[in-house]
Amino acid sequence: MNRRDFMTWVGVGFLGSSLPVAIAACSPKSVSGQFEAVGAISELDASGQLLNETAAVGPVLVIRDPNNSDTLLAVNPVCPHAGCNVSWRADETYFACPCHGSKFEANGAVARGPAREPLGAYEVKLEANQILVAKV
Repeated sequence: MNRRDFMTWVGVGFLGSSLPVAIAACSPKSVSGQFEAVGAISELDASGQLLNETAAVGPVLVIRDPNNSDTLLAVNPVCPHAGCNVSWRADETYFACPCHGSKFEANGAVARGPAREPLGAYEVKLEANQILVAKV
């Protein structure tokens, strides 16, 4: 085997052994079903909505269900149409996108376009005053 062939095989071996590491590094930080604390219930009650943009599961906006105040709802606040953050309009019971006027129901479903896709939803639970969310 000459030097060029040897170096080619060494390079291919290095790339092949590095691929699993690169894939693992690019994988999401959170796995479906794993809960993460995103804030306290007192924070939610103080403002009517709780936004956590740095959660490992992704951006999270938590509200109380307007039909049942004992239930918490959590969505990804990034509008699937324009990429802007929606905000909760408690008096009108919908999420509103400031960029193109899309409206979403409390569960994230599209109420009015131009958005065609719903907001991403999270599973949410309350434990010892902490709001926990997980990818669905």
